[in-house]
Amino acid sequence: MYHQVLLCFSLFAVGAFGQVLNETKIVYTRQGPIRGFRAPNYDVFEFLNIPYATAPTGVNKFKAPLPPPSWNATFNATDRRITCFQPIGDGSMQLAPGAVMQEDCLVANVYVPDVQDNNLPVLVDVHGGGYHVGDTSQSPIALVNSKRIVAVTFNYRLGIHGFLCLGTEVAPGNAGMKDQVALLRWVRDNIANFGGNPEEVTIAGCSAGGASVDTLLLSNATRGLFHKVIAESGCSLSSLAIQFDPLQNAIDHAVRLNFNDPTNVTALGEFYASLSLQNLTQSTWDYLYSRDSYFTFVPCVERNLGQERFLEQPPISILSNGDLSPQPILYGFADMEGFLRVGQFSQWIAAMNTNFSEFLTPDLMFDTEQQRQQVATEIRNFYFGPGTLDSSQILSYIDYFSDVLFVHSILRAIPFHVRAGNNQIYLYEFAFTHNNSIQIPFTNVTGANHCEQHGVALGYLIDENSSEELVAMSQIMGEMYLNFITTGNPNSNSSVPVWPQVGLNRYPYLHISSNGTQVVIDGPNFQGEALANRTTFWDRMYELYGTRVPIPPSVSGSPYSVVLNKLWIICAMVALLRLN
Repeated sequence: MYHQVLLCFSLFAVGAFGQVLNETKIVYTRQGPIRGFRAPNYDVFEFLNIPYATAPTGVNKFKAPLPPPSWNATFNATDRRITCFQPIGDGSMQLAPGAVMQEDCLVANVYVPDVQDNNLPVLVDVHGGGYHVGDTSQSPIALVNSKRIVAVTFNYRLGIHGFLCLGTEVAPGNAGMKDQVALLRWVRDNIANFGGNPEEVTIAGCSAGGASVDTLLLSNATRGLFHKVIAESGCSLSSLAIQFDPLQNAIDHAVRLNFNDPTNVTALGEFYASLSLQNLTQSTWDYLYSRDSYFTFVPCVERNLGQERFLEQPPISILSNGDLSPQPILYGFADMEGFLRVGQFSQWIAAMNTNFSEFLTPDLMFDTEQQRQQVATEIRNFYFGPGTLDSSQILSYIDYFSDVLFVHSILRAIPFHVRAGNNQIYLYEFAFTHNNSIQIPFTNVTGANHCEQHGVALGYLIDENSSEELVAMSQIMGEMYLNFITTGNPNSNSSVPVWPQVGLNRYPYLHISSNGTQVVIDGPNFQGEALANRTTFWDRMYELYGTRVPIPPSVSGSPYSVVLNKLWIICAMVALLRLN
């Protein structure tokens, strides 16, 4: 009886004063008290699967998120394996063990070091996955164990669930990005209770996560919600970052699902609202493997419905106009990002011989089909030469997809920010290899895979089989991240040399390899000039042929809406011409 009374008193003390008791910690939020638990092997408390917003369900499932639930009793923040609906595919991508897909999936994880400090900088990490797959299973807990930051990860709606964009009340568009905004607002309102500083928030992500944080930088809805950006292997100009014609995308996909009234937008919305998320998300699996690197159901420019919009103009227009908040930005990419497409190599290299235009990036503009074919030949010859493509050209294949998916968009975005007055941008290339590095088929070459740098920096790629060199590199990368998160400058007293901000010509930048780190001050020295030449080539392609400008969804197929869309495109093109 004595022990029971003592236990009750101890629990009451924790509930009353928010103190740590053994392996738990209670934090008070606007929703109610939340109990976190000490993580095994770390001096970190985990608060897992906290509802930060409520996803509308049923026929409202494509709308903006609703406020989160509240409670009176203490919420036990344990891992319930909640994930948003997403395609499982052919087995090449798997959910975390025990993961449960559910419609109301908007939960966050908060990682708090066991320290007395109560004003630590905050890292919010946005998961990747092409806006179609992913969850919070990759944890930054190793970085939090430094005891210098608090970190947050979260789910957001994916694929059609998050990015159906009809421009109607049923599906205004960008539900997944509005989830991200809701999370940032939750952090602003609650993170101080976890020991974080809401005035020192860094958003980070890789791939679609990198594109997300870079696009969050362009949104009027995010003003004041974060203060630094780490965009890895993706940005707002990436081919996977924007829909060019969201209404047409929705119509085309509905026809694939046997919808027979494609000119009726009202019927189209009712059709999508009536389908289950399981069927909808599974039907989009092949968009992750589109030959033109266009993932279809991704963020869009929204039509004005008199409600808050996430994205009011195309990213290229916002960047061209220079309407940017000059926050510190860390851009990074791996040297072999295109390894992401090696699984399709045998099939695609044969298709490239037949019709290379199928593989052109979707944001180039062409006046005629003849011009499109001519450009396809020029690009093909630049990367592969005029002969028949075969297995000996796999490195050129990787270079091509590195550029069109991830690398060139980052290098293209930097001058826009610099022209807008941002002198707080840092750029690096990650070419470090180690004992577990990928080996390119048909070669003896190894390289850094897509987003590998992000995993090394956050520490989730380190395990008992990691080499001493990889562990040391993880410490270096982690220190870079921590310094940027805390000061806006990645430089430290580590073995990395002083690393200046990048300029208009995309120099200087930091090159990280197995042979050490090197600050490249000037001149075409990306990968022994190869990447510099590729960057110059793509700069010329956009100068010659122009950038396709994304449009918002029209109300209908009426002549009036067609005119509005044409005016939108003309205005965006004028802005681009004025910049040039």
